Amino acid sequence: MKICDLTQFYSPVSGGVKRYITEKRRYIALHTTDEHYLIVPGETTRHSTEGRLHTLTIQSPRLDRTSRYRLLLNTRLVRDFLDDIRPDVIESGDPYHLAWSAQRAGRELHIPVFGFYHSHFPEAYLRTVLKYGGSWLRDAVMAYAQDYIVKLYSQFHHTLVPSDHLRDLLIRWGVDNAVTLKLGVDIEKFCPGPSDTELRKQLGIPSDAFVLLYVGRLSGEKNIPVLLNAFRHLNEKHPGKFHLVIIGDGPLRRLLPDVRHETNALTWRHYLNDNAALARYYRMANLFVHPGVCETFGLVVLEAQACGCPAVGIRGSYMDANVMVGLDQWADKNEPVALADAIVRMSRLDLPTLGRQASAAVHDKFSWTRVFHEQWAYYTAAHEQDAHPVYYGKSFATSASH
Repeated sequence: MKICDLTQFYSPVSGGVKRYITEKRRYIALHTTDEHYLIVPGETTRHSTEGRLHTLTIQSPRLDRTSRYRLLLNTRLVRDFLDDIRPDVIESGDPYHLAWSAQRAGRELHIPVFGFYHSHFPEAYLRTVLKYGGSWLRDAVMAYAQDYIVKLYSQFHHTLVPSDHLRDLLIRWGVDNAVTLKLGVDIEKFCPGPSDTELRKQLGIPSDAFVLLYVGRLSGEKNIPVLLNAFRHLNEKHPGKFHLVIIGDGPLRRLLPDVRHETNALTWRHYLNDNAALARYYRMANLFVHPGVCETFGLVVLEAQACGCPAVGIRGSYMDANVMVGLDQWADKNEPVALADAIVRMSRLDLPTLGRQASAAVHDKFSWTRVFHEQWAYYTAAHEQDAHPVYYGKSFATSASH
């Protein structure tokens, strides 16, 4: 088969979608005879090939000066690429105009199109609107978002969702084609090991410091202000005890210098280019902190636990199901003080023992090979049906022209 992934949510340096696609391409290279085409925004328009793996970037502007993400606007060129490739399966990885374009191409070329629901964007991107409006605005915005999601995702052959709870929510809303496809972990690289004291020395972190680690995008939807203010609170109440290591980039990177100046206990790394290097940080940390409240899966939380590093965060997201140990200690409010208190509670537990338990559970339940075996069963069934995609939801032909 020829499989084509199309997404806006792709950065050449990091991100959960990039991790998913990288592992998917590794599976294709090692376990199949299929070809893979990746169409993503980039600095220039170019086509590169490595064996059966093809990458097509389309010149696209950055979302802003500091963002690593770009906005792919040239949908005409996307369609030209799809006409040339004639894939057997298309997968769309974001909920915006590229998804509508992928669906239109699928109908006209008689190709089944899958959607992957990577982000629950009504919570992730409308939070600011809801915070400043009354209940009437909240209800109106959520009703619009729900209607949009149903119209868009009902037209896919299947909507792949990384959480059972989120799948059930989408089905209640009317996305009848939603199926669960949980993500995995590179269990060969993300595995337990001794705490990396040499890395602590390289970073200048005191040997007796309790190391907190965050890995991810520095943006509002990742709840970064709550993380940073929680760390400020920790530093005020327990000066010199905690050290925060942040790996990632994004528009809220501008907040880090002030926190570093105030606490003298923050280390920032822009990007790590391989799993083995990232695993060293997970093993070095005492506790992984994930402040997000809009997660559909929480891949980095699984990676941390796979390395024996327990996690702490704010209860109530679809990520909760992937927390192997200590969820009862997590914050129950999306507030800096609540998160700081949860960190303190976790710091008093036997974290090495909890870390071993978490690692064993992750290694037992999650592997990318299992994930993609299941995904290929969906792909193969769709490919072997008649030439026309099957749409399980209502027909929204007029909406697809958006």
